[in-house]
Amino acid sequence: MDKVSEIEKLREEIRYHNHRYYSLDNPEISDAAYDRLFKRLLDLEQQHPELTTPESPTEKVGARPQETFSEVKHRLPMLSLENSFSDQDVRDFDARVRRFLGNDSPVGYTVEPKMDGLAVELVYENGALTVASTRGDGLTGENVTRNIKTILTVPLTLTQKKNALPPPDLLEVRGEVYMDLEAFEKLNHERVRRDLPPFANPRNAAAGSLRQLDPKITARRPLNMFCYGIGMISELSCDTHHELMTLLQQWGLRVNRPYIRICNTLTEVIDYCRHLEEIRAQFFFEIDGAVIKVNRLDLQARLGQKSRSPRWSMAFKFKPTQETTTIIRIDVQVGRTGALTPVAHLKPVELSGVIVRRATLHNQEEIDKKDIREGDLVIVQRAGDVIPEVVKAIKSKRTGREQRFVMPSRCPVCGSGVVKREGEVVVRCPNPNCPAQVRESFKHFVSKSAMNIDGLGDKIIAQLMRKGLIGEEADLYGLGLDDLLKLDKIKEKSATNLLRAIENSKKTTLARFIYALGIRHVGEYVAAILADHFGDIARLGKATEEELIAIDGIGPQIAESINAYFEDHHNRDHIKRLIQTGIELEAPSLPPASPAAGKTFVITGTFSSMKRSEAKEVITRNGGRMASSVGGNTDYLIVGESPGSKLRKAKDLGVPILSEDEFLRLLAEAHE
Repeated sequence: MDKVSEIEKLREEIRYHNHRYYSLDNPEISDAAYDRLFKRLLDLEQQHPELTTPESPTEKVGARPQETFSEVKHRLPMLSLENSFSDQDVRDFDARVRRFLGNDSPVGYTVEPKMDGLAVELVYENGALTVASTRGDGLTGENVTRNIKTILTVPLTLTQKKNALPPPDLLEVRGEVYMDLEAFEKLNHERVRRDLPPFANPRNAAAGSLRQLDPKITARRPLNMFCYGIGMISELSCDTHHELMTLLQQWGLRVNRPYIRICNTLTEVIDYCRHLEEIRAQFFFEIDGAVIKVNRLDLQARLGQKSRSPRWSMAFKFKPTQETTTIIRIDVQVGRTGALTPVAHLKPVELSGVIVRRATLHNQEEIDKKDIREGDLVIVQRAGDVIPEVVKAIKSKRTGREQRFVMPSRCPVCGSGVVKREGEVVVRCPNPNCPAQVRESFKHFVSKSAMNIDGLGDKIIAQLMRKGLIGEEADLYGLGLDDLLKLDKIKEKSATNLLRAIENSKKTTLARFIYALGIRHVGEYVAAILADHFGDIARLGKATEEELIAIDGIGPQIAESINAYFEDHHNRDHIKRLIQTGIELEAPSLPPASPAAGKTFVITGTFSSMKRSEAKEVITRNGGRMASSVGGNTDYLIVGESPGSKLRKAKDLGVPILSEDEFLRLLAEAHE
């Protein structure tokens, strides 16, 4: 089923709800609904990768940390999960896993409830909790250490049960902070009594409670936490995810083990997912699905990750809700890439506590296939309880006044004849100068995650375009005070502030600049990978597809898109003009020529010249990546004193082995 229109609508809604949730702390939809909304969009874009755009919310994980909290950089990214909504989606996931592994035999999985809470990371060093942070954008989170320490179920010090392995020197634990349903109801009752707005749902209550500036407020909120995985670990002495969860529990961490089930066949996986869905009302906390994980850790390492999600795990989402309403009219929106998307304007209807007024109609083929018309009474389904799609028209209720919809043959904004490229289902406006496309490109360029030009909103961009003051992004840096004073409702003070913001944006990071260019399929996370790997925009521009594909996290489609972008002389000239305006790019601190760059390292044993945590920091600083277990994608195993079972695995797999001295000599080459 084509999802073009739904994708465009989902993006718009997610950005809006991001603002409501992260900036206003006042969401209009449940946090559970928002989570499913985001997952739904990711699933659709993976089904239709040709529609992925760099400004899509799926190109970053979570949201940028609030400035009110100090930042914590995650050693390993905190990724999101792909979604599945049917048994067939699970079968497809299993097929992808086995195809990637080159294995026709069954792959063992674990299945567990998907908590609907706030993702956090706890860092334990030498057994003591040192740092706690939110997921943030996946790369950088908010420091909530003081608040986390008020949660009674979070141990401040790891323990060791009798006959259990000792905790490692470094352990990064990932988990979910949540509020149980009874506590949530009591909290909301109290807030209403005090004339305060109630929280939308338990997840919102948990997030709002944990992100309080005063930890005393957090301490009064009944928060809990379940652990579901790890990030970095100095020594991992187990082979499966299920064993890992047992270890975490033995070290005093709270794990939802009674509901974690090992499934040796795909049938068992699907059956247990459905069982969890049937008993979801019995849980004392909210769950919105099940999480499926490849059980063997070495297979997880071989499978690796894509730009923002692991290949070895998937979320199985529970059934969405449905409702009936009427299509008032159908409009067409034009996106940044020229995609024309039909959107149904609905008679407002409540779905899972949210008033829905619009729904995706995908494209003309989908509309024709479902025979959907203006004025129809339709069944609307909010995939993941968030953004609706029109499932089907209730033809028995037609009155004869319904009107068929036909996609326009010309762009509704610029009037250009639309085109449909071979192999694509989307209809596009081919005019790169279409005001709608140009306006959307400007909006992306100045956005907070890109060049971050504060105060340059949609209305000002539209006015500047109408008056012919800007035609491309470089023109922004040529604007003067007189230009801005020509705009409606712009006074000298606000014009001066805007000019200052434009000037300040000239000093930015290479990752932000790459993201701001709007290269198709290159979101924030991929932009950061490219910046870290290449070090400057010129080296990136000269990279071949083969070089790009060799980078972990860059697939063939992304590589092709990047290569095509830089092969276009208009784009190269565009970058040149931007640089000539005075933009200064802060290159990553990583030495691009380091032999560690792009390599995956695993450590076993102890070092005499440095702590293991220091060794990992050195590797990361030199562009390398850390892994917790040896697998087929491991480039080097670094062996210290008293190595563990990883040494044997490395020898079996033929992984190059470095002693401590050899490792130090390797890094020294980066500075010669």
